[in-house]
Amino acid sequence: MRHLSDMALFVEVVRAMSFRGAASTLRMPSSTLSRRIDALERTIGLRLLNRTTRRIELTEAGQIYFERSKRIVDEARLAHEELGQMVARPSGVLRVSLPIDFARVFVAPHLPAFSRSYPDILFELDLTPKRIDLVTEPFDLAIRMGALPDSRLIARKLAEIPRFLYASPTYIEARGLPETPEDLTAHECFLFPEERDWKLTQDGRVKAIKVNGSFRLNNVGLMRDLAVEGLGIAMLSSASVAADLKEGRLLPVLPEWAPLPIPVHALTETRLIPARAQRFIEFLRDRLHGDQSAFTQTKTGLK
Repeated sequence: MRHLSDMALFVEVVRAMSFRGAASTLRMPSSTLSRRIDALERTIGLRLLNRTTRRIELTEAGQIYFERSKRIVDEARLAHEELGQMVARPSGVLRVSLPIDFARVFVAPHLPAFSRSYPDILFELDLTPKRIDLVTEPFDLAIRMGALPDSRLIARKLAEIPRFLYASPTYIEARGLPETPEDLTAHECFLFPEERDWKLTQDGRVKAIKVNGSFRLNNVGLMRDLAVEGLGIAMLSSASVAADLKEGRLLPVLPEWAPLPIPVHALTETRLIPARAQRFIEFLRDRLHGDQSAFTQTKTGLK
């Protein structure tokens, strides 16, 4: 069954897209790794990699073999890990891609408790909104907010984050306080690049209001900063502006109308995920669910 071992080596080479990088991860000489891949290609009868002095590339056969092999290797690794969990705690490096604002506001406050519960888990966090490829990039999971595009990825819902409208006292003094959702059409509103309207709810009714503004951006933290500076109205979670509300830097706008909550999902390439990733997903789901009461109290406490 030597070819199964060589299959695992091939998967590591493709993940690293480098014999040297894979050899470092596997702690074996590059020359040995190269010979093993050569032997695998001879066994299969097809070239899997095109190699130059600077890089390697998958052949068409190599791409097919990698997609199939990766699943086999991952499932074998998980089988060993699941058995190991009977006598050991989850361990290893947990690689997560997640948006920076979500990480700062909703994840960072809970990481100390998670680390105390699972001290053998190490973190590599990539704070970016870009769509990563969980098949070819070395991430255990990605956390994403908002509607999900159709894909073959497995989505696990973590929470729905309530949001509200806020503006600074200087903005309200200069532009007035909207009294109805329709009044928002005459105001400066911070929008995401592809956003065209705001959907607001009250007693089960939903209104879609076409809003505009001078700023379109994909960073919630910057929206909050611009709102504090008096440049417009922002749709934000109450958790992200708690200090601003307390200090009077921001005030609620149309508090009786709530924007639709934003869903949060954990995405994985397969349902079979390492124990460290499963524990992290379960932990976040529990903690974010527990935060819902705090969100509601913050909303009802607005004056």
